[in-house]
Amino acid sequence: MGRASVPEDVMLFSSVLYHGDAPVERAVSMLRGHFGETVLATAPIPFTYTSYYHEEMGSPLFRIILAFTRFVPRDSMPEIKIRTNEMEGAFLRDGKRTINLDPGLMTLENVCLATTKPYSHRIYLGKGIWGEVTLIYRGNSFQKLDWTYPDYASADMIEILNKLRETYKGRLRCREA
Repeated sequence: MGRASVPEDVMLFSSVLYHGDAPVERAVSMLRGHFGETVLATAPIPFTYTSYYHEEMGSPLFRIILAFTRFVPRDSMPEIKIRTNEMEGAFLRDGKRTINLDPGLMTLENVCLATTKPYSHRIYLGKGIWGEVTLIYRGNSFQKLDWTYPDYASADMIEILNKLRETYKGRLRCREA
């Protein structure tokens, strides 16, 4: 019989998707104010994988990835997603989002994203939030799955997340020492 255990805390990150005229600096400041300092803040990356957000947010869109210094419990994802949704609400313009915040968890094994949308490959986490394993770590790199969004399956994103995993791994070693 297996024994239930509480896993180690993990690294929280967030994608910040925005149009060029959106108050991205305020959104980043709000994220840092709530989740703490960052170990990673990428330069803006053009978001060209879909036009899904164009009607609501405009075009062209950009993304930055922020990863936070403070580790979080794996079961905190519902509260985190609810909080980032509230933050998005602070930046509505005429009822439309100007900022899209998508939090995720980095583990040594995978990248998990939070969502409010159920689907066959998503697990209900509670409080109206589902979790999706978006990438798995196999060999020496994150690997996409059948349902991985094209932007997360891109070589550029996988490179960012592989480097972030190395940062996370190093920080785990420091905690254990």
